[in-house]
Amino acid sequence: MRARELGRKSVVVGDRVSLVGDTSGAQGALARIVRIAERRSVLRRTADDDETTAEGRLERVVVANADQLVIVSALADPPPRTGFIDRCLVAAYDADVEPLLCLTKADLAGPQEVLGYYTELELPYVLNRPDSDLGALRALLSGKVSVLVGHSGVGKSTLVNRLVPEAARAVGVVSAIGRGRHTSTSAVALRLPPVPGVDTDPGWIIDTPGIRSFGLAHVSADSLLHGFPDLVEGTVDCPPNCQHTADETDCALDAWVAAGKADPRRLASYRRLLASRAGDGDARGDSDQRGPGEDDRRGPDE
Repeated sequence: MRARELGRKSVVVGDRVSLVGDTSGAQGALARIVRIAERRSVLRRTADDDETTAEGRLERVVVANADQLVIVSALADPPPRTGFIDRCLVAAYDADVEPLLCLTKADLAGPQEVLGYYTELELPYVLNRPDSDLGALRALLSGKVSVLVGHSGVGKSTLVNRLVPEAARAVGVVSAIGRGRHTSTSAVALRLPPVPGVDTDPGWIIDTPGIRSFGLAHVSADSLLHGFPDLVEGTVDCPPNCQHTADETDCALDAWVAAGKADPRRLASYRRLLASRAGDGDARGDSDQRGPGEDDRRGPDE
């Protein structure tokens, strides 16, 4: 229960709280939340990029006090959406949370093209197959509160069940048109089991429902660039007050990309986000930006 004196202040997964009452955890125990500690980090999203819309003004707190955002993306079935990954990176940097790219279904496709897209970022990543050992991932999760996000069907719940077998998170299938089905319906924090022979804190993971949209209306236009550190240096030669859009004839980013210092797809993604903030775009992960080698057969929730 939440104490009345907290008013409308919401409690979200990851919050550190003070309790009074029966804190034994036994069946039927009842306690009240009387205080919410100051949050170290807050990962947010909106349903829309445009802050002038009702959806853009409604911020959703995904999780509090996370140390790490684990962006789960399949390499195939469904194919990767780099636009969605870019959005998650912007949200992570804005929340001062470390990103980690977790590529699943590596038995179906190789990671080279996806990793090549992020080569300038030195983005930490881990590859997973259905039968692969999870030791590398466990090492990256150890001692941290990590929140897992991803589209439906990318294997996130399967991964959670392998990490925490007693979690029994619902697992679905991918439809014939490559559209994931939502299986997780609520965020839940799960304590990772200890590693035999290791005394360090194993950490926590927070599983979230499959996300259809990751709006960034809460992130200022200037802060969007923080999600594209490979482009930041290229703006040094931009004129004052440059908006970095495609119609800015003196924007230095075009020359930066032409000189081979950044992937042109990254600049295109950044400009799509800028356009989306102006009300001309899609907050569902830049659905016009497909992964390498991917066709146009996709569902509306990807």
